[in-house]
Amino acid sequence: MNSEFCGEIIKRNKNLGHQEYKFLLRAIVSSSIGEETYGPRTIIDGREDCPCLMDGIQEMEEFFYKTLDNLFEKSGISPLDVDVLVVNVSMLASVPSWSSRIINHYKMRNDIKAFNLSGMGCSASLISIDLVRRIFNSRKNSLAIVVTSESIAPNWYSGNDKSMILSNCLFRSGGCSILLTNNKALKDQSLLKLKCLIRTHMGSSDEAHSCCMQKEDDLGRKGFHLSKSVPKAANQAFTENIRELAPKALPLRELLRYTAVSTFFHYTKGGFKAKLNFKTGVDHFCLHPGGTAMIDGVAKSLELSESDMEPARMTLHRFGNTSASSVWYVLGYMEAKKRLKKGDRVLMISFGAGFKCNSCMWDVVRDLEDGNVWEDCVSLYPPKTLANPFMEKYGWIYQEDPTTRGWSSW
Repeated sequence: MNSEFCGEIIKRNKNLGHQEYKFLLRAIVSSSIGEETYGPRTIIDGREDCPCLMDGIQEMEEFFYKTLDNLFEKSGISPLDVDVLVVNVSMLASVPSWSSRIINHYKMRNDIKAFNLSGMGCSASLISIDLVRRIFNSRKNSLAIVVTSESIAPNWYSGNDKSMILSNCLFRSGGCSILLTNNKALKDQSLLKLKCLIRTHMGSSDEAHSCCMQKEDDLGRKGFHLSKSVPKAANQAFTENIRELAPKALPLRELLRYTAVSTFFHYTKGGFKAKLNFKTGVDHFCLHPGGTAMIDGVAKSLELSESDMEPARMTLHRFGNTSASSVWYVLGYMEAKKRLKKGDRVLMISFGAGFKCNSCMWDVVRDLEDGNVWEDCVSLYPPKTLANPFMEKYGWIYQEDPTTRGWSSW
C-alpha cells in the first residue's frame, strides 16, 4: 500500500471535507511509513465500508496458518507436541475462538491449554509471553506457541471525526508466531532466553484509560479513537515501567553510580538530574514502532543513538505499525542484519491501549543470522532517505489547520 494508493482510498470516503482530507494526507506523508506495506483485501478491493465477518476471519487465518506452517517446518515441532496455545487479536472476536480455529486446523491434542486474548492492543505480545511464563511455573518440559496479529478489515472508520480517522492511516496488516519452551533439553535449539518481564498498567487514570479506545462516533460509526493525550499516557507508563525494570536489567555498578550521583546533587542542590545509562546493561533496543513520535520519545528518554533506533525506524518504514506483532518485526531486522550475537542482551518495549507499557529482557543464546521476513529486502535498508516520495506532490497539505495540531505528529 503506497502513499498514492492510500490517498485514493481516503478519497473514497464521501464523509470527508477538505480539511479532513488534507489532515489525512498530511498524516500519511509525514508518518515515515514506506511504500510497500500491507493492508487487508477488503480495503484494497474497495469494500472497506461494508466488510463482513468472513473478511475478518480470512484476514486472520491467512496470517495464522502461514506463520504457523513456517514455524513447524523450521523447528521440526509437530502440532501434536504443543502443550499451550495463546492467541491475541485485539479488535475482532470470533466464535469459536481463534485458538479453537487453530486447534481444529492442525488437529492438536485434546488436552492442550488454549487461551484467547482480546482488547490488549499493541502490547498484547508481551502479555501473552507473560501468560506463558506463568503457566511454565507449574508445567515442566512444556512447549507453548504465541500467535499474534490484528484485524483491520472490520475496523475501518468511514466517518470524519479527526481523532478516529487517524488510525486508518497508521495501522497495517501483519502477524507472527513464537515458539516457547521450558524444556532444558531444547536449550541448544533456542534463540533467546527470557531474563525478566515487567508490565505496567495506567488504567486507573481516566485520561490514560480513554486515550486509545474502540468506540462509535456521534452517528454510530465504529472506529478506533486516538486522543491528543496518548503521548502523555505513554510517557507516564514508560516512566513507571522503566523504574521497575532498571534494578532487574542493569548491572550493580550502574545502579550504585546513579544512586551516588543522585544523592550528591540532592544535597548540594546542584539542579542536575541523574540519568540511568541503560546501555550498560542492554546491547539492543527493540522498540515498538507505533509512530515516529513514540520512537523519538523513548530514544530521548534512554539517550539512544540513531543506530539504536534504526531497527524500529526501518520496521515502521517497511511494515508500518502492525500492532502487537510489530516488536517481532523489529527483532527480525536485528537478526537479518546479523546484529544479534551470543551473550547480547535485548530490551523489548511495547505500548498498548489501557494504557499499558510492557517490557522484557532477552539474552541471545547463539549467533542469529536468519533472514526471516526481511530476507528479500534487508539489503536495501537503511535507505538513503525516509522522506515520502509524494512530499512534493502533496506539498499543499502543509498549510496547517490549527485544529489538527497534536494528532499529526503521532
